[in-house]
Amino acid sequence: MTKTVRPTFDLENSCQEQLIAGIDEAGCGPLAGSVVAGALIFLTQDIPDDLKAIVNDSKKLTEKKRLKAYDLIQNLKGTILDFGVGIATVGEIDSLNIGRATRLAMERAIADLSTKPDFALIDGIRKPNLPCPSMTVIKGDATSTSIAAASIVAKVTRDKIMQELDLSYPAYGWAKNAGYGTASHIEAIHQHGITPHHRKSFEPIKSLLGAPIQLNLFDAYTQST
Repeated sequence: MTKTVRPTFDLENSCQEQLIAGIDEAGCGPLAGSVVAGALIFLTQDIPDDLKAIVNDSKKLTEKKRLKAYDLIQNLKGTILDFGVGIATVGEIDSLNIGRATRLAMERAIADLSTKPDFALIDGIRKPNLPCPSMTVIKGDATSTSIAAASIVAKVTRDKIMQELDLSYPAYGWAKNAGYGTASHIEAIHQHGITPHHRKSFEPIKSLLGAPIQLNLFDAYTQST
């Protein structure tokens, strides 16, 4: 049986700084919804077993485990010093591009922290403009405990946003697909049109904007709901 490899504090321990924030994002790839970043600072590396057993790259966790980890993160005041959330809107994604919008969300997540970190570990290759030294880490959410915990904050926050939007736009299945381009989501776009929450710079939405009937279909859908 293959042993599960979990993130550690090795990267954090390799840094000289004391307060280290992990940063990660959720929602770079979907066709709809904002991109959300999480930033998190652990107060101690002696984290409770129930959180240690769960914390990992959020994509590797079930929704139930993500929600449990998020609840623990919110309530473990003696373990976690601070966490913050940053959001870049669909309008910002379309006007800036997804890379720049993601960096903006990360900058806002750090700004949302009550405590300024001495250093930041960032998942991926996009390096935002932060008020502290930082380094990017490819697959950091599978390597660094701080980044993994931040990924859970970002993912759960974004999922909640999409679930709320689903109440107003139930045809698109956002409560389940989180705005990603599943077959049923794309079919709903063809059937009902494009909403204000769809990313107009993403395909196939960019191409559909050339067909006015798509917008007319959406107007008809909103008037009937």
